[in-house]
Amino acid sequence: MAMNRARRFAALFVFAASTAHAHQPVMDMAPRWAGGSGLQARYEVQVSDEIRAGKDKAAKSSGRDKVVHTTWLEGIYTWKREVRATFKLPIIDQKRDAVIDGRSVKQKGSGVGDLILGVPLRKYWNLKRSTVNVGFTPSLRAPTGSTSGSYPVGDGSWDVGLSASANAETVFWYGLVDLFWWHNSGGDRRIHEGDEVGIDINVGIHPYHDNERNLGAFVMLDIESRWEERGRDTGGTTGGQRTTVGPVLVGYLNNFMLRGEAKFPVHENVKGTQFSRGVVVNLGLGVTF
Repeated sequence: MAMNRARRFAALFVFAASTAHAHQPVMDMAPRWAGGSGLQARYEVQVSDEIRAGKDKAAKSSGRDKVVHTTWLEGIYTWKREVRATFKLPIIDQKRDAVIDGRSVKQKGSGVGDLILGVPLRKYWNLKRSTVNVGFTPSLRAPTGSTSGSYPVGDGSWDVGLSASANAETVFWYGLVDLFWWHNSGGDRRIHEGDEVGIDINVGIHPYHDNERNLGAFVMLDIESRWEERGRDTGGTTGGQRTTVGPVLVGYLNNFMLRGEAKFPVHENVKGTQFSRGVVVNLGLGVTF
């Protein structure tokens, strides 16, 4: 009975992992047994009404906005806890005001985006009062998204990524550091985003756990920092440095988990003139088997 409770509890760390959009696939930390699997649906909305030029707000910023709604379908399968396979498939509905040849143009796009596949590889050390692991994840982004329309949901390129991570857990504390790199190839319609390097940090506490009902909660802080080479899409220049910070709240019951988070930009230095990253809100519901 104690072993079954421990197994169920370990499964729930699957949804405490970083859910950054571009690098390590979500659900990279568990299930921690052979044949374990998990599924998650996650809704994300990004809203920005500010234009930036380098580090500063652009002079002509009012009257323009960018809104991106993304529903992520995500899953994991473990051959054994050290070797897993993950997928992330976005369904996107987006709009923005772009400036083309000196005039404002409203652009829209919707549909299935680019599929991300990953193979997380991990090494574990079970200590007296904590569990520590390090990981390495090769990833592939396939061009499943359409590049048609004024605001494409895909870029038509095959992209590869690598990440290295370290995670430490105790009964009360949780921490994750993940360093990643994406190589973005040239796609269709001359769309070519620059290569991206970044770091994600999750730190927090596990203030409540009821072992009998397998009921509990996490409270964490998420810190993300990105550096992207200058590139181009159909709406203008991409690239620059961005850092966001925000809270993460997680609640779980048995094999189900609900996760909510909000991210706010604290530093931006973009290439050329671009929309600010804006506020990003995530809400996810997952289950493990």
